[in-house]
Amino acid sequence: MKHARPLPSYLTTRYHGWKATDYADNKAWFKRLASEGQHPRAMVISCCDSRVHVTSIFGAETGEFFIHRNIANLVPPYSPDGDHHGTSAAIEYAVTALKVAHIIVMGHSNCGGVNGFHDMCTGRAPELEKPTSFIGRWMDILRPGFERIKDVGDEAAQISALEREAVMISLENLMGFPFIQKGVADETLTLHGLWNDIASGDLEAYDGSIGAFVAI
Repeated sequence: MKHARPLPSYLTTRYHGWKATDYADNKAWFKRLASEGQHPRAMVISCCDSRVHVTSIFGAETGEFFIHRNIANLVPPYSPDGDHHGTSAAIEYAVTALKVAHIIVMGHSNCGGVNGFHDMCTGRAPELEKPTSFIGRWMDILRPGFERIKDVGDEAAQISALEREAVMISLENLMGFPFIQKGVADETLTLHGLWNDIASGDLEAYDGSIGAFVAI
């Protein structure tokens, strides 16, 4: 692989700092994780956005969360068609192999994927409509959500509502997976939807009993 280059020096320096401090202080724990495997209690599906730092928000330790990140924290519909399905594979592994007790879908404010999708749906991003756009075809998962919010207030209100729709559609699609249906029915698995305001640090949770997000 001639195109692969050495790691940037600032990352190499940070690695050596981590190895000499955090790792050195917790060497026994890392050795235990290596020998006994991972046993996370929860899976978190969050956005690729670098500003979304789930482990920091919840003060999670190494080995506590099984985390899958993708554009706009979306879960696609259950579709066992023999094709490549990274998100579905991660969900299957978390539930059937790791036996997680909780799946948390976490959306956030100022989501670039959601904003781009809104532009696409309003005719301002024709490049995302092309069949060759990986982003556009992935964000199509959110189409039902746009239909529900397209008449909501102004553009800013629509985008904010659409960020929460990404969480709700993902929760809906999760229930299309047979092994998740079974886990929920057997009360061995619970599903949770969250939305994080990056600027304020506020966190909202979706309450299915009232069909709305409420502040935590």
